[in-house]
Amino acid sequence: MPVEVDFICGYCGETSSILIDPTAGAEQSYVEDCQVCCRPNRVSVQVDPETGETRAHNHYEG
Repeated sequence: MPVEVDFICGYCGETSSILIDPTAGAEQSYVEDCQVCCRPNRVSVQVDPETGETRAHNHYEG
C-alpha cells in the first residue's frame, strides 16, 4: 500500500507530496518535480522496516 510523504522544495520552499511504496526497500531515491514551481528535486526516502515509519529528505542541487 503506497504511503504519502511530504518534502520541502529546495527551490521555492513549498511543501509537496509523493506516494512511495514502503516495500521497495529501506533506502529509496526519487527525482520529483515540485507541485508548485515544477523544478526537479532529488528526494531520499528512508523506511523503518520494523515500524514502517517513513521520512523524506530533499537534496538541494541548485
